[in-house]
Amino acid sequence: MSIAHAADLAYAAAASPGGSGPSQAVVQILFLAALFAIFYFLLIRPQQRQRRQREAMLNAVKRGDRVVTSGGLHGTVVGVNEHTVVLKVADQVKLEFERSAIGRIVAQGEKEGA
Repeated sequence: MSIAHAADLAYAAAASPGGSGPSQAVVQILFLAALFAIFYFLLIRPQQRQRRQREAMLNAVKRGDRVVTSGGLHGTVVGVNEHTVVLKVADQVKLEFERSAIGRIVAQGEKEGA
């Protein structure tokens, strides 16, 4: 049963004369509960899972990792603090970034240009 079909049934039940009483309220409550369940399983849970994966990735950053920042800057981690990382981007060029600025860790064997 699609959401549009359920909405049509709820509307038809509300528009029908007589006998609507408590059954109309039950239909509306069930419809709202189903709508909430759909939002929860399609939007909220996947976002929570992505957030946990990102936090695990950021906590796993260590010296020597090749990373790409959210701005697209490629570098090697040379220092890790609680909230910041220091990236070496060229010879004698080190930049300090917030840990949250790391977009991804480039896995060993993966080509950066790919």
